[in-house]
Amino acid sequence: MFYLRLARGYRVPDLGRWLLTALAAAVVAAFLLRSLGRALSEPIGGADALVRLLWCLPPLAAVAWFAAVAARSVPARRPERLAGLTAAGAGSRRIRTLIAGEVALACTLGSVLTLLLFLVLRNDIAGPSLAPDLGMGVPLPAAAPVTLLALVPLTAGIAAACSVPVAETLPGGRTRGRTGFGPLRIAVPIGLVVIGAALELIALRPGAPADGRPIHLPAGLGTTSTAALGGWAAGALGLALLTGPLLAWTGRLLAVGRPTPLRLLAGRGLTAQAPRLGPPLAVLTLVLALVLTTVRYWIGTPNRADALPAVEACLVLGCAAAAVLARLAEVRTDRREVTEALLRLGTSPRLLFGAVALRTLAVGTTLLLTGGATAALAAAGLR
Repeated sequence: MFYLRLARGYRVPDLGRWLLTALAAAVVAAFLLRSLGRALSEPIGGADALVRLLWCLPPLAAVAWFAAVAARSVPARRPERLAGLTAAGAGSRRIRTLIAGEVALACTLGSVLTLLLFLVLRNDIAGPSLAPDLGMGVPLPAAAPVTLLALVPLTAGIAAACSVPVAETLPGGRTRGRTGFGPLRIAVPIGLVVIGAALELIALRPGAPADGRPIHLPAGLGTTSTAALGGWAAGALGLALLTGPLLAWTGRLLAVGRPTPLRLLAGRGLTAQAPRLGPPLAVLTLVLALVLTTVRYWIGTPNRADALPAVEACLVLGCAAAAVLARLAEVRTDRREVTEALLRLGTSPRLLFGAVALRTLAVGTTLLLTGGATAALAAAGLR
């Protein structure tokens, strides 16, 4: 009943976030039920069932990531809701539990709708092409779909609960993080990038394909070597971790010397927002680079494309983009007081719009460099 009353006060962004969470959970539930149907249709003891279940982990992790970022943005974007809950006697831990429960409820709704569709299609409605995916003709254990579908709201709810610090769930209790990066936060990513580049060079040396045992990649991506795969993994992780510091350095570069008001506002704003914008933008850039590399490989080698990885890639990419939008909305809400103060001081709205445009251009340039390097490392390891 509490969540029904809470939904009555939803605005369009809140309703969109809730519906996107339910839709993503429904797609992940479809992947899990498909793996269950395939396992029922095949002989007992096959190893393919475990492989198909492992394919469900990337979209499940993407939904949990989106739920965590969206839940973290609720206290900043809806302080009046939290003020009312606090006045009613709810503490910080109680509020965090309520936010996680809202996310879990949305995931439960999406999973239940998918389960109902799965059961309806199993009732001799689906055609022969879908029969193996649904496990038609084989009795369905009641505990199997319930156990699998419980993973979606449970994972998303735990991720949402862990993403919101207790100090940030109370009105006026938001803590300002540091805008800089320590030496360790910079040395580790640079070391990973160097190690990844060195492994890639080892894998690309003459005669390297004859060394070792090739690794067969999923989704029809051919084979690669251990050095190439390890080099891409280390390099991609290093570039992802380096996205935040690069954004901060780009902001300082914009404000270097004797900057104009436009450069000063854009540079200082980007430097302050880099620690919070870095993680979601890094995830989005990594996923997009991997998707583009896969599509390029499929185009170069016809009849190698696979529909299931393509659908999963679209879901992961959508969750990453939605997480970036949620973080941008959170940052915009936090900067509202600063923007209003600048307007009261007589700052031109055109100047503020120009600063936002300059920041966007700087961020896009930085992500183009990191994403291009990630895609280059991935393309070099495929053969």
